[in-house]
Amino acid sequence: MDILTVLEQVVLTAIIVLKGEAYGVSLSRKTRELSGKTIMYGSLYNLLDQLHKKGYVTKRLKTPSPDEGGHERILYTVTPAGLKALKEAQSLQTVLWDSLPAYARKN
Repeated sequence: MDILTVLEQVVLTAIIVLKGEAYGVSLSRKTRELSGKTIMYGSLYNLLDQLHKKGYVTKRLKTPSPDEGGHERILYTVTPAGLKALKEAQSLQTVLWDSLPAYARKN
């Protein structure tokens, strides 16, 4: 089992939440909203490349329509393998928290 980092979990979650509109700027905003932390674009794109190499995300080029203007965007989508990895991360977190003594969970 490949254990996802917390940042990988945040980015995969952001991609899912953005429902087909996950590209650099929208991902930066959503990850900040979810985690309270700003991820530099270089770090974000490096992480997206790593997730792509692992088979956890796909990417496709979206050319804007004439009325949209702007630049081409790379849109990201979570693959079934990425969703499975995210669910495994959730299960691991549950096991870890459930393993803590009651007094540690209260603090």
